[in-house]
Amino acid sequence: MFWRMVKGALFRQKGKMLMIAFTVALGASLATAMLNVMLDVGDKVNQELKTYGANINVLPKGASILDDLYGVSESSGTLDQYLSEEELANIKTIFWAHNIVDFTPYLNTKIHLNDQKEDVKLVGTWFSHQMDLPTGESLRTGMENLKNWWEIKGEWLSDDDRNSAMVGSITAELNNLNLGDTIVIQTEKGEKKLTVKGIFSAGSDEDEKIFVSLPVAQELAGLKGAVSSMEVSALTTPDNELARRAAKNPASLSIKEMETWYCTAYVSSISYQIEEVITDSVAKPIRQVAESEGAILEKTQLLMLLITILSLVGSALGISNLVTASVMERSREIGLLKAVGAHNFPITGLVLTEILVTAIIGGVGGYFAGLSFAQIIGQSVFGSAIDIKPMVIPLVAVLVSLVTLAGSIPSIRFLLSLHPAEVLHGR
Repeated sequence: MFWRMVKGALFRQKGKMLMIAFTVALGASLATAMLNVMLDVGDKVNQELKTYGANINVLPKGASILDDLYGVSESSGTLDQYLSEEELANIKTIFWAHNIVDFTPYLNTKIHLNDQKEDVKLVGTWFSHQMDLPTGESLRTGMENLKNWWEIKGEWLSDDDRNSAMVGSITAELNNLNLGDTIVIQTEKGEKKLTVKGIFSAGSDEDEKIFVSLPVAQELAGLKGAVSSMEVSALTTPDNELARRAAKNPASLSIKEMETWYCTAYVSSISYQIEEVITDSVAKPIRQVAESEGAILEKTQLLMLLITILSLVGSALGISNLVTASVMERSREIGLLKAVGAHNFPITGLVLTEILVTAIIGGVGGYFAGLSFAQIIGQSVFGSAIDIKPMVIPLVAVLVSLVTLAGSIPSIRFLLSLHPAEVLHGR
């Protein structure tokens, strides 16, 4: 009898029930889309930000001390402390190896250009380096990926090109250099003629430098296998209080806190693990980049959360109006049920069952529509698909139930206030 009454009510008021289902579907679809995007947006935003440079700088311990004391970010070689090129691949063996997107080494030295007396900074690096990892995998990394926003006239160098150079726009302008020109590089170890293959504009002090392949710089500096520093681009989790404490002193953490920090992709924990695998190194987060990543991610997720909440509030208001109108239309029927002995509890259960059945239908339709919206957002904003998160299903189910119940409260209060005698007499 109960389910016959539910079925009858659904078909008699199918217009209003369809509107309720549509309202629930709208809220569920937006909640599904926003929750899936919000849970996947961290990697997407980090991937987008990774196109704008590194967030970790790795230095020898001596150079790191100079950086802390005097703000010197490059190893001049005066301390005779360098990183070993052979150990660079070790960063792909750390716990968070898959979060290391790109990295490239630098060897900095000072040279004289075309018999001029003033020093010019020469940097040896990888441009597009094929590396065989200790894990048996291979990786291509270097400046082309790490500095892909540079404006290049000409072309990037290849790592096996030992007779060419890329010149910064400021150095090129000061020395009247053009593509195809030959420059003479002079150091204490000898001199070398190079062809200008590319002129770049980086928008920083790098425009005053000359870049060559790493073996050329090592030869000119007489430092075979040596590296002054390394820049690393890693996908990271925004810092919290635990990460900030660990960054100051990992030894201050308890064993449980240490495990949590070490197994979370904070920029400080990734830096700590890099120091473990590269001898006498100090990995320092580039705080402006790391903090901006966290701030952008938090604001993006907060915006999506607010959109989700507002959409659900709107759905609750719509459901409230529709359900109240439905109960008012059925006031005589409800009054008659009360007159023949029905209590408020079973009548309330009847109305709520009708609304929840309608909400389930709308919620299921809204969930699948939301998955489509999430993919549209992913492709239009990030240029890639959004990963479907299974945990969104129970979240949406709970949210739809809560919204439906919240929207039904005014109608239930109206139902409880109905008096059979007044309703049946048309009052």
